[in-house]
Amino acid sequence: MQTIGVSAGPYRFRARFEDAKSPQTCAVVRALLPYSERLMHVRWSGEAVWIPLGDRTFGVGYEDSKSLPAPGEMIFYPGGVSETEILLAYGPTRFASKAGQLAGNHFLTIVEGLENLHALGRLTLLEGAQPISFEAGVSEGAYPSGARRGGRAGAGMLEAGG
Repeated sequence: MQTIGVSAGPYRFRARFEDAKSPQTCAVVRALLPYSERLMHVRWSGEAVWIPLGDRTFGVGYEDSKSLPAPGEMIFYPGGVSETEILLAYGPTRFASKAGQLAGNHFLTIVEGLENLHALGRLTLLEGAQPISFEAGVSEGAYPSGARRGGRAGAGMLEAGG
C-alpha cells in the first residue's frame, strides 16, 4: 500500500493510492508529484472541495468511476462534459456540474486525518480557496491525529467558486 501526504489549508492528511481500482489515474498523479494547487469549495456537488484543472488532458479514461464518493475519497474527472478536476468529499456528495451528474475515478482515500475533513470543508466554504499540496514518501503516523500546520488559513474568497 503506497501512501502520500496531503496538506490542505492548515490540515495534514495521509492518503492511500487506489491502484487496484484506478491504476492509470494513480500513475498520472504519481508523475505529477510533488504537486501544489488551490482547493475550492464545490458549487453543485454538496459537501466537497475541488481542484479545477481546466481543459488539461492526461490521457486517462474512466476506470473505477463513481458519482457518490464517501468522505475521504478523492476522485479524478478526466474531462468531457465539464472541465478536468479532482474532487475530495468531506460529507454527503453527489458529483455534478451545471450540466448534470458526473462520475470520476476513485484514486486516493484519506487514511489519516479523516477527522479534519469536515473542518477543512467548512474553512474552504467560509474563507475561500486554500492551498493544497501532495507529496510522496510520507510514512504511517507522519501526520498524527489532529495535525495542523502553523499559520493562519484562508486567503480570502476566490470568485471562481468551486
